[in-house]
Amino acid sequence: MNNLRVAITGAAGNLGGLMAQGMKNRNLNLNLLTHRRNVAQDLLNKDNITVFKTDLADKNTLYDALHDVDVIIHFAGVLFKANPEKFLPKTNTTYFNNLLEVAVLQKVKRVILISFPHVEGECTPDNPAHGSLDGKPESMHARTRLEEEKLLFKYASQYGFEGVSLRVGMVYGKGILMIDAGQWFARHWLLGIWKKPTAIHLISKTDFVNATIAAVEKPNINGIYHIGDEGVQSLQQFLDDITVYKGNHKPWCMPVWMIMTAARGFEIFSWIFNTRSPLTVDFVKIGMVSYYGDTKRMREELLPKLKYKTYKDGIKLF
Repeated sequence: MNNLRVAITGAAGNLGGLMAQGMKNRNLNLNLLTHRRNVAQDLLNKDNITVFKTDLADKNTLYDALHDVDVIIHFAGVLFKANPEKFLPKTNTTYFNNLLEVAVLQKVKRVILISFPHVEGECTPDNPAHGSLDGKPESMHARTRLEEEKLLFKYASQYGFEGVSLRVGMVYGKGILMIDAGQWFARHWLLGIWKKPTAIHLISKTDFVNATIAAVEKPNINGIYHIGDEGVQSLQQFLDDITVYKGNHKPWCMPVWMIMTAARGFEIFSWIFNTRSPLTVDFVKIGMVSYYGDTKRMREELLPKLKYKTYKDGIKLF
């Protein structure tokens, strides 16, 4: 699929911005959808890039942005805000439904949702997520993302476009917001982690971009793909290793109640002063769940060869 027009929602955000940077010099036309923030300066004034100010709450702002678009990559969402239980059913599910309705009317051929393996609930290297839509996750982030997946495949089946869910493990590397925030806390002796080992599936930012580009450009891509590398590790091990590599302090081992108390404190501050909340109770809930996906489809159809097979190979990206 060449000379495609690709729309990226949340293009001024962390992963959406990373994706736009990774695609800006390819033989693609990019429609970058933003809301309040602006895209990076080097994405402006390029012949193959058009920026659209949109609001997923208002479908009327989406029609021009999706005109003649072949593929949508959906990143947009609200994070780092107090009381996610109250807004996520709207900002995830309702807003995504608005996007799908306009995509159908504009005859978009493929919609790619950036999801995560948590939607299947607890999954480990010994019992990885396989692409089920029957999960019963605890956190609101995972529950609403699962609802988005169900909406995607319902629309795709009904209207005949290709629906793709990329269930991405933790993306790592310098410039990834949550990784950088964790290192800020580590530098100030504030990074804490619970004792129970939590299995995580990682993917370098380089391989994440390459896998997503393949999902855009290759023909006959549809369904659920788990995106992750070949490493098997715990969150605790990963944090220990990258903080040592960066010359920061290893995380404190803390009781869960203490981490939850800190999360509630951040949420209260965020609510009172209308600021970002770097930690929420729902983040802790989703973070304590082991997640690992079966990457067979990714290796066969999207990315047969990884640049960084494990985070130890890719640690220089920090």
